Amino acid sequence: MSPSSCSYCDKTSFLRDDESGALICSSCGCIQQFDQFEAQIGGIDGPQGTFIHVGTAGSGSVYSYRERKHFNGKSTIEEVTYSLGLSSKNSDVRSMVYTITDGEFGQGEWFRVLIGACAYVVMRREDRPLPMAEIASTVGCDIYEIGKMIQRVVDFLDLRPDFPEFDIVHSLERTIKNSSVFSSVESGVIEKMRKQGVFLIQCAVKWFLSTGRRPLPLVVAVLVFVAELNGIVVVMEELAKEVHATVSTCRLRYKELLETLVKAAQVLPWGKDVTVKNIVKNAPLVIRYMERKVMLNPGETQEKRKGLDRAAVDLEDVVAECLRHDNEFEYGVDGVTSRKDLQYFSLESKRDADRMQISTECLSVMYKKFLDQNRCAEPLRGSGNARKRIIFQFDILECREWWDGKSELSKKLMLKELMEKDVGVDTMPPSFVNGQLKCKMRKEKINAAKLRIKRIMHPVDANLGDVSVPLDSSCPERRRKRKGMVVDDVDWEDLIIETLVLHQVKDEEIEKGHYNTLLDLHVFNSGIV
Repeated sequence: MSPSSCSYCDKTSFLRDDESGALICSSCGCIQQFDQFEAQIGGIDGPQGTFIHVGTAGSGSVYSYRERKHFNGKSTIEEVTYSLGLSSKNSDVRSMVYTITDGEFGQGEWFRVLIGACAYVVMRREDRPLPMAEIASTVGCDIYEIGKMIQRVVDFLDLRPDFPEFDIVHSLERTIKNSSVFSSVESGVIEKMRKQGVFLIQCAVKWFLSTGRRPLPLVVAVLVFVAELNGIVVVMEELAKEVHATVSTCRLRYKELLETLVKAAQVLPWGKDVTVKNIVKNAPLVIRYMERKVMLNPGETQEKRKGLDRAAVDLEDVVAECLRHDNEFEYGVDGVTSRKDLQYFSLESKRDADRMQISTECLSVMYKKFLDQNRCAEPLRGSGNARKRIIFQFDILECREWWDGKSELSKKLMLKELMEKDVGVDTMPPSFVNGQLKCKMRKEKINAAKLRIKRIMHPVDANLGDVSVPLDSSCPERRRKRKGMVVDDVDWEDLIIETLVLHQVKDEEIEKGHYNTLLDLHVFNSGIV
């Protein structure tokens, strides 16, 4: 079928090319488009199309919808477990997902969350738990959503009676092994840091620093402290980012760890001089003391236990150090060598001299031998002239290696065994202590609110001129002068407490600090404006 006229020049003379079969205008030479077009009209004899229905993938596919869903589900499980480094546990996770979904698996974001929850439960049952924040980051959800899913999995499989506690020791070992922060550190130093970290983190558990808290910030705090002890620079922000922990919480756990170590250092002769600022330099002796304390058997005598309260010094190293230097005798444990009394290193009693089995004659012979070999050293005799002292320099930390790693706390212990150990200091949970301080502060605010209400309602009976409102030490007293009068400075919390007192709310309920709930229950729903 040929066109009636050319679409370019409107001429009616055409030629057909022998090779291509195209129709060409003899006047302008343009190829005519659509001259061989055939309409595809369906009918009884027309071409048959491909029919697609639910359950197939089109022409050539032999897989059903259920088979493709199973294949995609298994692929997703392999992807998630590989991202978490659990390729060896792929079959266990797949079996748990199969049991929960009755063999149907699934698709979508919820299915990835379910896989992450099953991976967490599998590793938790083997006492090798994964950080929940790491799983949430891998599957693409928040930590609260993965936590709810984990709880549903545990309840569905009825695992709660035998579900083990979170193993914070394994979390520390996994972090120090896999973290890129410690990739450049030698293997021997890493093993030493691991043992020190296990020791300190179990002490932190005994000190209730992990009670009711997320474990990863405490892991970061211990690793940063141990790295600093071994002269390794670790940025807390980088380590916290790797383990998906909040930096501010890590700093708070680090501060609590330092404060508790300062309490443990009070048994040292110079314990009163140990503060949070210099505890890192004093930590070797503190940790050594705690290690010796743990290694004592329950049947040890009291004399042996009292001997631990004095810093052990190798006198042979002390004498050798004194003979090598011609400086004033000093010792330092806080980085700056400072002059101290010799009473910390002298023989405190005749019992110590007898225990060391050194006679006075032997000491006299050693002293004369020292004078013969060192002619420049004059004996210290009393004279009228100002006597020149021989100054020696001595660092107590160089006497011996402070870390032995032989105590039981260097290995993982059960919680019951851990709580029975004596590490030199016992503390209360920081959350409990802070809660008690806040309750005490609220109680004082309640009393102050009652006095203000009494002054307004009964000005004659409320003689507040001689009454002082007690304030907690953590809440400094704030006052301002106005026309010669001293007026208590109240804040929003004081006003809320005053409102609750006016609505006759019990003091015990106000002390708990749930102000929003109390306002909704007693103020807005009470009918009193």
